[in-house]
Amino acid sequence: MNVEQVRALASPDGQALLRSLPPYDESAVFTLQASLRATGVPADLVAAALTQQRLRARARAKFGEFADDMLFTSDGLEQATRIEVATVHAARFASLSLATVHDLGCGIGADAITMSVLGVTVSAIDADPVTAAVADTNLRPWPESRARVGLVEDFVPPADAMRDRIGAWLDPARRVAGVADAAGRARRLHRLEDLSPSWSTVQAIAAAVPATGAKLAPSFPHAALPPGAEAQWVSWEGDVVECSLWWGPLARRPGRTALLLGARRPSTLVEDTGDDAAAARSLADLGEWFHEADRAVVQAGLLGGVAARLGGLEVDPGTGYLTTHDAVTLPETKRYAVRAAFPFHAKSLRGWLRDRGITGLTIKKRAGRIDDAALRRQLRIGAGAGDGEQATIVLTRVAGDGVVLVVDPA
Repeated sequence: MNVEQVRALASPDGQALLRSLPPYDESAVFTLQASLRATGVPADLVAAALTQQRLRARARAKFGEFADDMLFTSDGLEQATRIEVATVHAARFASLSLATVHDLGCGIGADAITMSVLGVTVSAIDADPVTAAVADTNLRPWPESRARVGLVEDFVPPADAMRDRIGAWLDPARRVAGVADAAGRARRLHRLEDLSPSWSTVQAIAAAVPATGAKLAPSFPHAALPPGAEAQWVSWEGDVVECSLWWGPLARRPGRTALLLGARRPSTLVEDTGDDAAAARSLADLGEWFHEADRAVVQAGLLGGVAARLGGLEVDPGTGYLTTHDAVTLPETKRYAVRAAFPFHAKSLRGWLRDRGITGLTIKKRAGRIDDAALRRQLRIGAGAGDGEQATIVLTRVAGDGVVLVVDPA
């Protein structure tokens, strides 16, 4: 799309065109395109509308029914914060009753929208003219919130940000535009020095505007956490989606925290207790129960506190695998009953599975270089149970030695 097409889609006629489109069906795209062209709709507007139809179908996974009234770009949708996580961001700013929050690098406006819904006035900028136009269109229900073209590096905060009651929100680009991975998505960046705007620019804005937050990659290094700031690793349905940094009055718990979110579960906040987890030293230390910690807890380095609450040991330090003798349940872990535990050798594992009539296997692992497909060939077993039984195994290490745990969900 270009800016003119965004404006055309945002017009009353463009909105009517988008509302007239049926649910997205890839097999019907060419027929629908020909039908729209036959009614006199310009070719470029047809192409833009059908692109929006496709993107809106994809966007429902992140935005639910709100997607039906939004415009998107492909990269913008890929990088946008899902609505449940954006609401968490917005709630921090809303709690401060700020006059204005400057969304610096707003993308398609996901965070700006949720802030506006909670009554926060947003002044948003994005370096890309099309993206800025899309964000401004998405903000139309809240006339006081606007998006325009601008560079984060050109942002000039007021001399007294606290007196003027302003905040800042940054979502630095972490992908290389035009460089796609195997799935067709822009290649993701992981190092702080690769951010755009730079990490030093983010820190300078946080120094000038005390109420500053930033959305960063889950790989954010613990050692880079600024003094007094809060780094919160956030997961959605067990997948870590971001590390958000909060400065000044937005930092509720300075240090490292983890927030676990999901569609069918209450949110769970995990804090740093300062505990260190002891590790199992041999198979004899493993208990009857295996616990898999949420990955946000692992990224945040908070396993010590979880192990202390469980009264257990780490199976393999840093993986988030824990073991207990008691059937304790925590919201930040998934619990499994241990059926068997023995040293890992493909031949002996194959025999164990064969002797028990197991013909389908689920493989869980968080470390190591074992290739699932190669292992299945060695075990002569697939994922589906077929005529026999299904089993779940965990491939991990205890005191540096490979082990296999056969587990059942509790």
